[in-house]
Amino acid sequence: MSSSDTDTKVLERLRTDHDRQRELLDRIAKTEGASEERRELFTQLTKELKSHAAAEEQAVYSEMLAEPDVSDETRHSVAEHHEIDEMLNDLAATDMGSSAWMQKFKQLDERYRHHINEEEEDHFPDFADQIDKSMDKEMTATFDERKEKEKAAAEVTPEEKEDAKE
Repeated sequence: MSSSDTDTKVLERLRTDHDRQRELLDRIAKTEGASEERRELFTQLTKELKSHAAAEEQAVYSEMLAEPDVSDETRHSVAEHHEIDEMLNDLAATDMGSSAWMQKFKQLDERYRHHINEEEEDHFPDFADQIDKSMDKEMTATFDERKEKEKAAAEVTPEEKEDAKE
């Protein structure tokens, strides 16, 4: 078993993604109105978050659900992925030039940072104890393959405008 999650390649891959996602969140927070920059960065963020979540669930969570010591943490993270996906879809349905858009973005930003900080600080060290070298190799390959496919297919999928939450 790994002595720490820094020895675990798949968890390092997830941390690298999280850092890229934090950077995208920071860049979006500095945009104004319905600018092309905001639109492009939001599309990048959406594709990044959706592909990351799908790949993480297939490569890591599917294995961790079978481990009694970490199955509760894993289910918690999966539930948060669904919540974040709904927030992304609601944001996509909101007029990017409105003050409501930035308000919703700030809620998403806060929620997502909470999620990835919790994963990195609480879950990854526990996951690392469950992952041996061969499992890590397989999980890393699965993560990389699924992420690439998902990112290519990921779309910004707004709720219907009339369904956007007030």
